[in-house]
Amino acid sequence: MLADLRAVDGALYAAVAATPTPALDRGLRRLSHAADHSKISFTVAAGLALAGGRRARTAALVGVGAIAVASASANLLGKRLVRRRRPDREAARVTVARHVPMPSSASFPSGHTASAVAFATAVGVVLPPASVPLSLLAWAVGYSRVHTGVHYPGDVAGGALLGVASAGVSLAGARAWARRAEIH
Repeated sequence: MLADLRAVDGALYAAVAATPTPALDRGLRRLSHAADHSKISFTVAAGLALAGGRRARTAALVGVGAIAVASASANLLGKRLVRRRRPDREAARVTVARHVPMPSSASFPSGHTASAVAFATAVGVVLPPASVPLSLLAWAVGYSRVHTGVHYPGDVAGGALLGVASAGVSLAGARAWARRAEIH
């Protein structure tokens, strides 16, 4: 079954690589780069913290906490345990116009996706009006990693699942901290 999943994953990767999308290439390359080190999410969090009220500040804090959990889980655990090789974008003929620097870390899970989904999910729970735009942005970040040739779709799916779990951890921690603060 695992071999079949890898075959589907590789076929999806190859299909994205083979589809000419010159109107999207530059924008998705820039989005992928802008998502490095969660720059987009941290910028949104800063905006929420500075311009929003108490609920927006809480959302920003929980979102940043979710990024921390997702990033550590993906980069310190997931990539080291799974050790999946990055895609060979030359063999797949990913057009150079899409290229971003190929990371030296393992491919699974996508840390960019894990962090973007974690942030979107955590912020969306606390601040529901932000849920749809942040979820769409997280989806676009995940897709950009396949489009630029640095991840397989399965890496992105694994990162998304890790992101949802990381948001849950951050939200649970925030709830526990708030209950503890009420007691004291």
